[in-house]
Amino acid sequence: MSTFHIWTLGCQMNQADSLKLAAGLEQLGYHAVEDDLEADLVVINTCSVRQHAEDRAYSRMGMLKKRRSLGGEFKLAVMGCMVGPKTDDLRKRFPYVDVWARPQEFDGILQVAGDYRDVSEGELGTLLGGAEGDTHTFQMAQGTYGLPKGPTAYVPVIHGCDKFCTYCIVPLRRGREDSRPAADILDEVRFLAEHGVREVTLLGQTVEAYGHDLDADANGERPDLATLFEGIDRIDGISRVRFLTSYPKDMTDRIIDAVADQPKVCEHFNIPVQSGSESMLARMRRGYTVAMFEERVARIRSRMPDAAIVTDVIVGCPGETEEEFADTVALLERTEFDIIHVAAYSPRPGTYAARNMPDDVPAEVKKARLQVVEAIHAASSERINQRALGREVEVLIEQSESGRSTGRTRQGQLVHFDAMGPVGSRLGTLVDVEISAVTPWSLQGRLAGSLSLSVL
Repeated sequence: MSTFHIWTLGCQMNQADSLKLAAGLEQLGYHAVEDDLEADLVVINTCSVRQHAEDRAYSRMGMLKKRRSLGGEFKLAVMGCMVGPKTDDLRKRFPYVDVWARPQEFDGILQVAGDYRDVSEGELGTLLGGAEGDTHTFQMAQGTYGLPKGPTAYVPVIHGCDKFCTYCIVPLRRGREDSRPAADILDEVRFLAEHGVREVTLLGQTVEAYGHDLDADANGERPDLATLFEGIDRIDGISRVRFLTSYPKDMTDRIIDAVADQPKVCEHFNIPVQSGSESMLARMRRGYTVAMFEERVARIRSRMPDAAIVTDVIVGCPGETEEEFADTVALLERTEFDIIHVAAYSPRPGTYAARNMPDDVPAEVKKARLQVVEAIHAASSERINQRALGREVEVLIEQSESGRSTGRTRQGQLVHFDAMGPVGSRLGTLVDVEISAVTPWSLQGRLAGSLSLSVL
């Protein structure tokens, strides 16, 4: 039996892409292996949002080159956001890579896999849907949604991005916004529910943009993210719905209200602010002001006081002054986010910033600012987690081993707890956990009522 190994870097969208590719390879008769040394086909699914992610991909490609030079017989595919419309430079630098594939464009990899296994043209054509380059046919019409590996799954609902922030490579790699038909998305969620998934996360680079590019119905209304929430709420077997990543200008009152009103949708928002400085947001071309961002946060908290709000911040963007960074610090301190994802700016070739804005903030300054934000994050997260101490919280069990289970609250907090019997170790089960200890990063406790359960 032919084998494959996929190594995935980057965001949840990349993870979803890897699962879909894996489903296609399994239809060709391939078997997934944990170690790339055992694989006939090795796939690296790359990320180019940060230089560190690219460096990791280059390192892995170098290791595979060495293995190939020592006589290793395997096919090597590189896919994802490092692969742009033109690959001439990459092909020259890495001539031993057998196939390059842009995000969601799996056909070339499946073709190489089919050739390796001597798959007939008819068999491969059936898998590809009979349309060259028609990725949506491969992903949807043939039902290759990506086989779930546990009780949670990612479901892309819109690909690409139309925002073109000065620092961001995503629109240049994943293209313009392209929403999937709502019926296809709901079919996929039903498929996942039938195969044991209890929580789905709807994905998009800017997920609230979903539906902007779709046709209106007879009443002149277009489907939006709230439409998906309402549809999934009626699907048996699904207990929770999450969504990311949000964009302030696209987050309408209707979407916020749908999160508050639909029982299955978790009160968990991931809204990148990137900077608390008006001038920096303008240079980033983010398309909103600090006041607009804070108004959306206020709206969420007025409807859902216990909602978790996660944000992203970039420090050291071109021209960032001490005053601009101080504005960011002030925003983070007064807003008190549940989680702050922070990164130091690194130029992405091809972006507006890389072409026109000098990377003029010294590395040591970036590092210092990074540490300041990390400290704010740790303090804020611990204060918020302290509120759960002594309380019972609802947890969806995602992992369980040796009497210890792990899952997440509706607000996305990681919880470790003593399982104490079969109820507390069954993946996909919703249980109440009494919290006895907290850190900035997680909660710990035991299954509520576990003392009486242990006696029984």
